[in-house]
Amino acid sequence: QVQLVESGGGLVQAGGSLRLSCAASGRTFSKYAMGWFRQAPGKEREFVAGINWSGGDTGYADSVKGRFTISRDSAKNTVYLQMISLKPEDTAVYYCTARYGSRWYTSGYAYWGQGTQVTVSL
Repeated sequence: QVQLVESGGGLVQAGGSLRLSCAASGRTFSKYAMGWFRQAPGKEREFVAGINWSGGDTGYADSVKGRFTISRDSAKNTVYLQMISLKPEDTAVYYCTARYGSRWYTSGYAYWGQGTQVTVSL
């Protein structure tokens, strides 16, 4: 079992930056691949970024590639999403996710945080 708690969301102007954090409970954090998803109002939840259990492999949705960076600190049981050059269309609730296993995927995550709101204004 993994419990996930996100933080770092907020209101930012277009072009600005935010860093989301996700603190994971449990002693086996290193055995889980991690991911970030988001859901905008009226839209389906979508994959944003994933990272494997060692942190050596990452993947991104095309819409955020080159602007977002996912990383993890196993000593702190924390995964991060650094977001730069934010756009109004990045406005959404962002969710941290985990799945047991080494590889990240774009779906199939069993554990979810409660979400953190990111709002990007013009």
